[in-house]
Amino acid sequence: MGPIRGQKRKRKIVEKKVDRSGGGGGGGSSSSTSSEKDEHPKDWWDEFSRRITGPLSRSEDSKKFESVFKISRKTFNYICSLVKEDMIKSSPFSATNGKCLGLNDQVAVALRRLGSGESLVIIGETFGINQSSVSQITWRFIESMEKKGLRHLKWPSTETEMTEVKSKFEKMRGLPNCCGAIDTTHIGMCLPTVDNSNDVWYDSENNHSMILQAIVDPDMRFRDIVTGWPGSVNESSALRSSGFFNQCEKGNKLSGKKIQLCKDSELREYIIGDGGFPLLSWLVTPYPGKHLSESKSEFNKRHFATRMVAQRALARLKEMWGILQGTMWRPDTNRLPRIILVCCLLHNIVIDMEDEVQDEMPLTHHHDPGYKQQICESVDQKASMLRDTLSLYLSGSLPP
Repeated sequence: MGPIRGQKRKRKIVEKKVDRSGGGGGGGSSSSTSSEKDEHPKDWWDEFSRRITGPLSRSEDSKKFESVFKISRKTFNYICSLVKEDMIKSSPFSATNGKCLGLNDQVAVALRRLGSGESLVIIGETFGINQSSVSQITWRFIESMEKKGLRHLKWPSTETEMTEVKSKFEKMRGLPNCCGAIDTTHIGMCLPTVDNSNDVWYDSENNHSMILQAIVDPDMRFRDIVTGWPGSVNESSALRSSGFFNQCEKGNKLSGKKIQLCKDSELREYIIGDGGFPLLSWLVTPYPGKHLSESKSEFNKRHFATRMVAQRALARLKEMWGILQGTMWRPDTNRLPRIILVCCLLHNIVIDMEDEVQDEMPLTHHHDPGYKQQICESVDQKASMLRDTLSLYLSGSLPP
């Protein structure tokens, strides 16, 4: 299977009162009757939240939009605007009470499904919709986001944009000309063990899983992803099979401005990754071993602190979009990469919208608990020399 690559708060709407008398100063227009008030449109969420049932309805936060969907109303409205055309052009869906589900209703169902990871049955019971409709609504949303949201996941396309990325990375721990941090996580699955064809999905920890490999910028935004590969594929192999690898090897990416470290040494654009990746001319990994020189040890500390942004991004992804956390029950392995992609798009949209809700979430880097660090021994000799030069530069030991 080939990889898939990617590229404020609640505000209550107050409706303005309208003189329904048809003229000025009619006898019944001076005061609003009870029935007249009922005709005024209500805020969608006020009405929708009253339909919530089950365990979620008993939660103190069930009436708070941000707690149910983990995004702000501003972000929600933007997502609705992206998928509006696709979500309403097909046959409409209805709740079990016969009421037709509008655009906001459908997007809410899909986002709750992706954000909570709850089963189709639970989502259906929560919102009063049969599980078949929950499934269809979610997939209609996913298909629309694949088309309409892809612009939120892309490699920096201008020199100005890339310069900003490099500047932010350098401000972290001093790594100059760094363009991204790469890491890999596992999406757990529960597959039938009696089917031998599922053995390929066993990873190094004997779990069924699918991998997601992502390159992240300093703001935890995904800039490139690869997913769809079985858990048995290691980090190095997944990278080498990616379009990003091929583009870098051909000089189509990470081929921008070089910087002068000293008189005889230039530093090209590069990304950083852990020891599970090969050391390449455009991918810098840490020094292996324990007994290192002071400059190499200091380099590893800076390298680790900088690439932590990728670990935090993957941890935030799973925290925000619960369908990727834990273990999925017998997922369709052909459809799962599409779910992962859309969750990555939603992750980026939250960042692009500067959503304040994300600031309230805990910041952790534990995205793959129970998995050991992979080791790749592949080393490019020119890259090794470049890493040594960078290490000396950061320690202040590089001659002018």
